[in-house]
Amino acid sequence: MHSLSLSLSLSLSLVACSTSPGVNQDSGPREDGGVDAAAVGDASPGVDAFSAGNDAGHGTDTGQDAATSSSFTLPPLNGMLDYQLGGAYAPPSGVTIVSRDRTASPATGLYNVCYVNGFQIQPGEDAMWMSAHPSAILRDAGGNPVIDTTWNETLLDVSTPAKRAEVLAMIGPWIDRCATDGFDAVEIDNLDSYSRSMGLLTMDQAVAMVRLFADRAHAAGLAIAQKNSSELVPRRTEMGTDFVVAEECNRYSECDVYRGGYGEHVLMIEYRRADFTAGCAAYPQDSIVLRDLNLVRAGSAGYVYDGC
Repeated sequence: MHSLSLSLSLSLSLVACSTSPGVNQDSGPREDGGVDAAAVGDASPGVDAFSAGNDAGHGTDTGQDAATSSSFTLPPLNGMLDYQLGGAYAPPSGVTIVSRDRTASPATGLYNVCYVNGFQIQPGEDAMWMSAHPSAILRDAGGNPVIDTTWNETLLDVSTPAKRAEVLAMIGPWIDRCATDGFDAVEIDNLDSYSRSMGLLTMDQAVAMVRLFADRAHAAGLAIAQKNSSELVPRRTEMGTDFVVAEECNRYSECDVYRGGYGEHVLMIEYRRADFTAGCAAYPQDSIVLRDLNLVRAGSAGYVYDGC
């Protein structure tokens, strides 16, 4: 989702389960099934050019704690970006950073970001959560699940340490799998779900939850991105996040907020040509991609890609 004031702006959410769901819109377009890179000639990489630690190419403004600075790698500065949450395909020539769903394989030889939906349940997955972790579902005073009605997603309950531990019990292994599959980082979606919780969740609770995700990611050797929610940039240290994945920050004049907290470690995704063009002119040192709103695969009708 975009920041609190923009939580109803259009973008799509990615599948956070290995079963085959549909695509819907939310805080970031989601993959429409477990199509992996093998279908387009990619395979899970071993150690690649970006996996040997943070080198001089990443600059010094990383914000990493000394204890973790050698355990994960940040995206290369000003690297060409592709955002493939609607399905994996061979990245365009020149791309060095790609984001894919956790059910996909990472792209060989590139810096790979693994998408995980951490605060809401993908439509079709409620039964899985109800079976495994029923008390992790946020409920109103009548005991009914709280639904993000715009996108038909059930919210997860991160209101207490015990609830957050239960959410982590489900999502933590997904983060671990991103690492074992060969991804370099994770982006955790729906950080701002507290803004759609009917007042049952708070910003503080969301920050505490993302910190657990960050600790889990760092323990697995992954960097972790703050996904949207510009209002939380001042709390970066509490969250433990390392870089940003920002949708439409040029459209909504949020890019400077993200850059103020993370320097040049901001990956920008735009869905309108005018916003992309403006961003390329204003931030030539940053990674910016233009994609179609549905994030369809290359070769599909409606596919749009440009980068700067």
